[in-house]
Amino acid sequence: MEAFLWLFLPVLVAAGSAFIVYYIMEARSEVAVAKEREALAEARAIINSQKVNVEERVRATEESAKRRALDDFMQDLRVEERSYVREFRSANASKKSMVMQERLFFRNIPLSNWIEHELTVDEGTNLDQLPKDSAFAGASLPSGSERTINAKFLQNGQPVDPHVLLTTHAGAFGAQ
Repeated sequence: MEAFLWLFLPVLVAAGSAFIVYYIMEARSEVAVAKEREALAEARAIINSQKVNVEERVRATEESAKRRALDDFMQDLRVEERSYVREFRSANASKKSMVMQERLFFRNIPLSNWIEHELTVDEGTNLDQLPKDSAFAGASLPSGSERTINAKFLQNGQPVDPHVLLTTHAGAFGAQ
């Protein structure tokens, strides 16, 4: 029996040490897996924050592009004006009025028909004191910086033929 004990004792010790090594290695692998999970969680957090950052940048870029496109569109809109003096004479009275016509353009394409404003001018009234209301006046539309040829004639007090074309660009579009 003692011989069997000496034969099985090393096998028993080897099996016991194998179990101890197995549990130690299992604990080490669990520690390594925990460290990898922690690193993976940090990497996911960084990726998610960068993803949110990129989405915000894309959204901001799209908004600025839309704003820039709208600004470019609004700069392509312009108002063309022409004006002339119209006289109505009858046997009893004479009526003088200034007619201002406006239309809205996108680049060189007319977007509206001529909109006409008639302002009555009495004898002795200065044409510069008349209100200059525009049908297209607004903060978003650019105002015409150039005065029309007829407005210059009216400022100088010279008579203007109402059949004369009054704007510089109207002839290109078939206006008469």
